[in-house]
Amino acid sequence: MMMEVDPPVSASAEAVQRIRTRIELGEHSIINTHSSDFPSNYPGFDDAWNIKKFKKGFRVDVVSLSDEEMEFDMIGVDPAVANAFRRILIAEVPTMAIEKVYIINNTSLIQDNVLAHRFGLIPLKVDPRLFKMPPPLEEGAPLPGVPSPDQIVEFNLKVKCKRNPKAPKDSEDPNELYINSKVLSADMKWVPLGDQASRLEDVRPVLDDIVIAKLRPGQEVDVRLLCVKGIGQDHAKFSPVATASYRLLPEIILTQPVTGANAKKLAKCFAKGVIKVVTREDGKSCAEVVDPRKDTCSREVLRHEELKDCVRLSRVRDHFIFSVESSGALPPDTLMVEAIKVLREKCTHFLEELNELTGQ
Repeated sequence: MMMEVDPPVSASAEAVQRIRTRIELGEHSIINTHSSDFPSNYPGFDDAWNIKKFKKGFRVDVVSLSDEEMEFDMIGVDPAVANAFRRILIAEVPTMAIEKVYIINNTSLIQDNVLAHRFGLIPLKVDPRLFKMPPPLEEGAPLPGVPSPDQIVEFNLKVKCKRNPKAPKDSEDPNELYINSKVLSADMKWVPLGDQASRLEDVRPVLDDIVIAKLRPGQEVDVRLLCVKGIGQDHAKFSPVATASYRLLPEIILTQPVTGANAKKLAKCFAKGVIKVVTREDGKSCAEVVDPRKDTCSREVLRHEELKDCVRLSRVRDHFIFSVESSGALPPDTLMVEAIKVLREKCTHFLEELNELTGQ
């Protein structure tokens, strides 16, 4: 009579730990995608949440930071929290954008409504924290006649195209033949309202070379632009980020040495820089995992019979690699701070509603 023998406790504990903390990439499926680290699910593991354990495991590491882009690691949080920051960055951190376009004259080929839409999508270098949200207006209602300096930023744009008398006779380039052949974002001129000239500086479009329209001699665009504060939830033009995304940290483990021709083949199965072929002391070439962050979730290695048993592919469940690309109004690190403030306000509001419901 054959009896099944339980595996050693250490092996069992290691297997459970992998289920709790890793998402495994198999040849034909992805394993352990669901969260299972809740209290009393696994004997011997205390998964009850407490603030001390969270503080000990939570960490934020900034990998790269510039005026436009930021990459950082957020470690020790639930996927719901990570996704909350992504959604808030896209839809709930406010910025300034053109809301009303008063067209005084438009003889270009672009229709008035299309021209107004193009103006609205131009990102503006204006700090939204210095302004208030405008009062709610009914659909189609005009803005108040007297703009409020703490709610509105105004731009004027007037461009008329004419022939260039100094253009070469044999030239076919519109930039040489005509003056003001393009309406650019650089043509938008800020009009300070009230005390804005003293409390604001460098109010302008983020980029000066955004083409709004193309003109030919005699055509003109003359508009007045009013910008207000808003959030991406209302319109995409208010979204402060070009992209805000995250992915789980890749983990690549070589379960056995890979040498010779197989080492070179293994390196080709991953993105450049993930696997490196080095020469050992005995003169043999051997594969080593150098930078798993560069992995693009490819399972190419599992197609090769001689390699698929040498590698274990997984993703760390609570290690998120965030990428934030600002549209230009605020630096990406400032946007992340503003997103944290929004989430804190949501939590405070939820607790207040909960207290009212329970009568505490």
